[in-house]
Amino acid sequence: MKFSTKSTYGLRAIVRLAKITDHQPVSLNTIAEQENISLSYLEAIFSKLKKAKLVKAVKGASGGYILLKKPEELNAWEIIDALEGKNSLFHCLEEKEKVFCSKKCECSANFALLAIESSLNQTLKNISLASLVH
Repeated sequence: MKFSTKSTYGLRAIVRLAKITDHQPVSLNTIAEQENISLSYLEAIFSKLKKAKLVKAVKGASGGYILLKKPEELNAWEIIDALEGKNSLFHCLEEKEKVFCSKKCECSANFALLAIESSLNQTLKNISLASLVH
């Protein structure tokens, strides 16, 4: 299983943003340089984060992005969900935990698939952004 680079780069960028303690906007150029991420890719990532209301764009000469939540109120699951969407780990699961496959919900792996997905989601929810900022 792999998360896309959207999640990896998005987490790195948001951690960088959270490290700014004076609540001043940070330009994407600054984040791109410090994290060695393509500016155009970072723009696409922040577009998704903005749409999810995790960050806010501030216009002007000293503009950039700021977090809309305190780091202790934001978790890894929210960030990854904003970037990856509500995709299930397994092709046969949907968000309501119903299983769709050729076995018509009689698969003996249902319990394991649901437990794995639930466990991963809970783990991500338990990782606050504040815990990632050193």
